[in-house]
Amino acid sequence: MTSTTSEAASAMPKPNALINQETDHARPANPVFSLTILGAGSATPTLRLHQTAQLLTIGSDYVLIDCGEGTQLRLIEQRIRPGRLRYIFISHLHGDHYFGLAPLLSSLNMSGRTEDLYLFGPRGLDEVLTTIFRVSDSRLNFRLHFQVVEPTTSALILDHPLMTVESIPLQHRIDCTGYLFREKPHKPHLLREKLPADVPVTYLKQLKEGKDILGAEGEVIYAAADYTEPGPLPRSYAFCSDTRYVAELVPQLQGVNLLYHEATFLDDNAQRAAEVYHSTAKQAATIAAKAGVGKLFIGHFSSRYKQFDLFLDEARTIFPETYLADEGETTHI
Repeated sequence: MTSTTSEAASAMPKPNALINQETDHARPANPVFSLTILGAGSATPTLRLHQTAQLLTIGSDYVLIDCGEGTQLRLIEQRIRPGRLRYIFISHLHGDHYFGLAPLLSSLNMSGRTEDLYLFGPRGLDEVLTTIFRVSDSRLNFRLHFQVVEPTTSALILDHPLMTVESIPLQHRIDCTGYLFREKPHKPHLLREKLPADVPVTYLKQLKEGKDILGAEGEVIYAAADYTEPGPLPRSYAFCSDTRYVAELVPQLQGVNLLYHEATFLDDNAQRAAEVYHSTAKQAATIAAKAGVGKLFIGHFSSRYKQFDLFLDEARTIFPETYLADEGETTHI
């Protein structure tokens, strides 16, 4: 079905509706859960850093988080097939976080995409895209589902077979939202070597679900606890785009495996950071420490800085497990 952005928007869920895709995919036993940094720079372009964009791989799905200028080129450079993108999350409408979106959608269209694409972002993003495609007389040959993300409250916005996605209210000069990706609990691992060879397949399926096998009188024939072991712990990733220091984020970020938090300035520019609703490396590390996260990535460095070792030094005085968001690197969470 051919649809323009406006036509797709008219059929999309209403704001705050939950997109539930439980029936779309079968769940693999141990899906990939990895993050690739495509861009870690801030608003002013530099030759060293690209504007904000990240790719989260969950199972066989590609999830794009923000889409700064030139993101599609970064995907090509990293040998990532843009056609595998299924979900795109945009944090806010400052250009360094979404100016690459319209060109990416246009390229997907020219490459013959027909599969639905799901876009989450702030109110007004649909108007921007609709205007671009209208004045250029462009029509998408795939359905673009746009979901408005409310910026002031946290909400569950996507229920996927492998994960859930929650919005994270941030505080920036304009409405801005972070995203929390949580892997769903893994099913128990079946210990086949402990089971008799003639156990019916239906029993195996129930045991994998953690259910005991009961006899005609209600007695336990096979206890799930005896023939299974717990699956791997579910993983989580939190993306906190442009924001000033917000202590209220800590409860929602508690215990996540990997946190990305912007660190535009060093602490000697803390006053400037507060004025423009950005954070320092020390403030990002403070959030990570209070939330007890596993690892912290910092990025969105101001173009005034030419070296970034001081960002690490500053952050690690608060939270030793801090690392630079290194463009082109993939981290398995």
